[in-house]
Amino acid sequence: MMVIRKIFLAAFLEVLLEKLESGVLEKFARQEGLGAELNKLSETLRIIQAMIGDAEEKQISDGAVKKWLEDLNDLAYHLDDLLDEFATEALRRKLMNKEPAHASTSKVWKVLIPTCCTSFPTPSAFMFDRRMRSTIEVITARLQEIVKQKNDMGLKEVTGGSRVRERLPTTTSLVDKARVYGRENDKSAIVELLQRRGGSTSDETVSVIPIVGMGGVGKTTLAQLVYDDDTMKDLFDMKAWVCVSDDFDVFGVTKTIFEKLTDQIYDFKDVDKLQVKLKEILSGKKFFFVLDDIWNENLQQWDLLRRPFLAGAPGSKIICTTRNEGVAKVMSSIPAVPTYRLRKLSHDECRSLFAQYALGSINFDAHLNLKEVGDNIVKKCNGLPLAAMTLGGILRNELAEKKWEAILHSEIWELPRGKSNILPALRPSYFHLPAHLKQCFAYCSIFSKDYEVDKDELISVWMATGLLQLNEEKMGLEDFGKECFDDLL
Repeated sequence: MMVIRKIFLAAFLEVLLEKLESGVLEKFARQEGLGAELNKLSETLRIIQAMIGDAEEKQISDGAVKKWLEDLNDLAYHLDDLLDEFATEALRRKLMNKEPAHASTSKVWKVLIPTCCTSFPTPSAFMFDRRMRSTIEVITARLQEIVKQKNDMGLKEVTGGSRVRERLPTTTSLVDKARVYGRENDKSAIVELLQRRGGSTSDETVSVIPIVGMGGVGKTTLAQLVYDDDTMKDLFDMKAWVCVSDDFDVFGVTKTIFEKLTDQIYDFKDVDKLQVKLKEILSGKKFFFVLDDIWNENLQQWDLLRRPFLAGAPGSKIICTTRNEGVAKVMSSIPAVPTYRLRKLSHDECRSLFAQYALGSINFDAHLNLKEVGDNIVKKCNGLPLAAMTLGGILRNELAEKKWEAILHSEIWELPRGKSNILPALRPSYFHLPAHLKQCFAYCSIFSKDYEVDKDELISVWMATGLLQLNEEKMGLEDFGKECFDDLL
């Protein structure tokens, strides 16, 4: 539960900063002479936000850091209440200054808002400003005290969230085929797509084949199997593998492709010169690229990256692996090449993979005493190769049934640190969510395991707890909630 609480806090701080720096609140604060106070509050909050990643790493084993996070969590809710009061007061004053649209409504308007309240400043407004200023000073002082405590606990500021977004090692094109199960049909299907002539029109040079699936389902492994297939040598003149990951840097990806195709180190920093050189190399050549682990949904960046590719010969292909359907839509501009959605492994396939890592065999025949508990662990893996490999690896050479039982009943954050890649693999999916979706997702942790969530009820609760914040009134709050639900689904 502490992990979920910390995740909620990280998202909560983002939302608080968005509220603090919103145009409406800033305008109201300036009018009331509180702009400097809110700016100071925002600056302090950003310093604390930069330390959340480091605190995450240490709070499991350090009680002081755990208490630090709990104090921060409590203060964050006080700040949220304060900002809600600001928003309510700003709306109240806006309504009081608003003239009725029709004369027939003026009597009703006077009943709702007494005449004595329509001129400023009023005693109530004066008391509000005084109370808000005092509350801001108290919260800012407490936040600054929290900042000071970072030195005592050795917390460091991590700009850009690099510690929080720690990822698995960079992928390569090499694959251990002996430890891959259940991907023969998937490989054949992708190879067949690669063998097709091209896109939907004769002037389309390069086709993009997106492989989409959740974290740990084996997208990279499938791409490796295809990349390593002997058929590729006959189909294409040249090929390159690029692990893109978090940072979709057009220059960096272009540079990697250029260096792999030429076996030369490119020392210049001029993206135009680099792309011209790559275009010359690809001119008239039929190529095959794998862009592994794509997160970028920016169409302009993808359009810039692909320009040198257009010089290649018809039938050139690019495989991109991604968890995000939106990425697939951006990169796949060829409707004739559909997105390939990678399925999970069957129970038998997952069991063979797990047994291979745990026992060096494809079954439990030599260790029948572990068969039942092993089968239950495999069910827990739910067809995800990464889970089967990780849990099998943790139990490697462990033949005590009690050890296996402990793994069966553990949660992913309770697995031995340094031996489990499951949580690090899942984290990026969470961290790439916008702040409002992080809050909505983290809220679901209050439901018990296997609880059947009703969509309309959940959206209503999100609305009631203030998790849905509309920056623009282009849709109703309920419609926005439905959009958030669908995005998370």
